[in-house]
Amino acid sequence: MTNHDSKKNWRKIIAPYENISLMRSLWQILNTFVPFFLLWYAAYYSLSYSYWLTLLWIIPAAGLLVRIFIIFHDCCHGSFFPSRKANEIVGNIAGLMMFCPFEQWRNSHARHHATSGNLDKRGVGDIWTLTVTEYLALPWYKRLAYRLYRNPMIMFGFGASYLFLIDYRFNRKGARKKERYNTYMINLAIIGVISLMCWLIGWKAFLLIQGPIFLLAGTLGVWLFYVQHQFEGTYFEKSENWNHVDAALKGSSFYKLPKILQWFTGNIGYHHIHHLSPRVPNYNLDRAHEENQLFQDIEPITLRTSLKSIKYRIWDEDRKRLMGFGYVKEYLKAQKE
Repeated sequence: MTNHDSKKNWRKIIAPYENISLMRSLWQILNTFVPFFLLWYAAYYSLSYSYWLTLLWIIPAAGLLVRIFIIFHDCCHGSFFPSRKANEIVGNIAGLMMFCPFEQWRNSHARHHATSGNLDKRGVGDIWTLTVTEYLALPWYKRLAYRLYRNPMIMFGFGASYLFLIDYRFNRKGARKKERYNTYMINLAIIGVISLMCWLIGWKAFLLIQGPIFLLAGTLGVWLFYVQHQFEGTYFEKSENWNHVDAALKGSSFYKLPKILQWFTGNIGYHHIHHLSPRVPNYNLDRAHEENQLFQDIEPITLRTSLKSIKYRIWDEDRKRLMGFGYVKEYLKAQKE
């Protein structure tokens, strides 16, 4: 079968990997949530000895919180448990641990999947990306805002904290009743859990442990989401030329990570397959990639090459590629000539 034929028959190719294994899902719950709470307790216990020792427990705990987010992510897609109710229960518990309302994120992320790479439908659940002409048409203060937004220190530092601590506390415009009530419920649960923990161990101990876990996991999560679509050779098209398969295979990265990081990130590096079919559970993504010719020509991004993604800030519709801000001057010069 040629690669062209494979693209036409992608649904048939991907279907076997959409099967949910209840035992594998339960095993992921066990090998993720249990060690997270054990590491949290170890971090608390070590506070009386040395905070440096505490930090040794905090780092893998943050990695496990990223993995918990992947489970949350699968629950949002209904691909973690066969039961819709089970996905909602576990998804809400995981969402509470990350201060992320289940219904709000599920709805905005579904929109992201439906519009990823479509220049005419940007703005919900994605990274703010402007074309060169759009950027130049903005007043100076909006250009400044865009530059600040795309600054790595802000996006991966302040941005992660703002997103999880502040932005997710408010409902989206036009949110339906179920989504609104879920946001209120999660907000109240967050207050309850924090109050309980501060009462049990003291506010200082809680902040010294949960603070760095949350900040590190949030930064890693935002980085993963960023590099999944903001990379050299990514895909953006107007609606008339946009199609789902190309948006998935060209506009979503294959982030080839070392095995240990692949485990902590729940195989989300196989993002091209995830966007092709979000019904594939995270534990089937790697097998789907390895067993099908359709995915073998996709150029992987490594830890080293992914760092280049930081310099890509703006989309040039003529070249059909992401460029750095320095390109704007080059573009203006060419326009004058």
